[in-house]
Amino acid sequence: MERRTIGAAALAVGAVGLGCMPMSWAYNGSRQRGDESLRAVHRALDLGSTLLDTADMYGPFTNELLLGRVLKERRADAFVSTKVGLLVGEQHIVANGRPGYVKRACDASLRRLQTDVIDLYQLHREDPEIPVEETWGAMAELVQAGKVRSLGLCAMGARGGRRSGGRLYDATIRKLQRVQQVFPVSAVEAELSVWSPEALESLLPWCTARGIGFLAAMPLGNGFLTGTLTPGEGFEPDDVRARHPRFTAEMMAANQPIVSGLRRVAARHGEGTTPAQVALAWVLAQGGHVIPVPGTKQERWVTENAAATALRLTGQDLTELAELPPAQGSWD
Repeated sequence: MERRTIGAAALAVGAVGLGCMPMSWAYNGSRQRGDESLRAVHRALDLGSTLLDTADMYGPFTNELLLGRVLKERRADAFVSTKVGLLVGEQHIVANGRPGYVKRACDASLRRLQTDVIDLYQLHREDPEIPVEETWGAMAELVQAGKVRSLGLCAMGARGGRRSGGRLYDATIRKLQRVQQVFPVSAVEAELSVWSPEALESLLPWCTARGIGFLAAMPLGNGFLTGTLTPGEGFEPDDVRARHPRFTAEMMAANQPIVSGLRRVAARHGEGTTPAQVALAWVLAQGGHVIPVPGTKQERWVTENAAATALRLTGQDLTELAELPPAQGSWD
């Protein structure tokens, strides 16, 4: 698989990563099976999808424990990215950016992952009660202690810009500018896909100008861009899509032209090319430092996603995809 680099340290990873969250958290809880997920992780590493993206809150904790079972055998094959800063309660999630907590959480993640170093340690969310520089400083000390190789910022969950008309990631960029003064940012993780291209406006160019890696989360639009979901079929109550404004039956039907466009492009590239591969190839085409991180818990989808690195979209393809109608949802 093609290799891409993250940050000034030029940490090399496979061009398509593996989002491990669905194996333990947020998607179809009744279909989460440990053995199947382990096979998916092994398959990803076999194919060169070396970046494994997790977080201590996924489960909570069970996702890191699952990956630890693989890393115990194959640590040298993997690039491990995990996150800190969120605590999961019974019915709520709260941020904790206190320096002491960050250091304890790192030690706990290392134990669960069965490794002595984390390749990329990401701040999951800023704690509104703690200056972000203090949290970032504690994370930098973990680098100096040899427990972490590089630092990243997760810029997920922001939707306010849609309602206000402002640029979605302005606040994120201001935060990045602040923490850059403390210790270099190696990577930023944010949503980027054919139906959520907002990062192209300012966040991705900001990262590109500074040599910062960009981890494209949800590059398959929470599964919608694969073309395998049926409008009105419904989701399990614990599935995040059951409450997502683009996954009502009405909105899924309204957004079918996007999937149809992906299918048309896929058809031009021959039998066997899928809408999901076109969607991932589009993300890969946004820059040599962009790494899509599609989430899955099934070996067959890992294989299909990895094959997207061999798909080269033409100028006609990219133009057609750029002209697809914008996605509709209840926030619009």
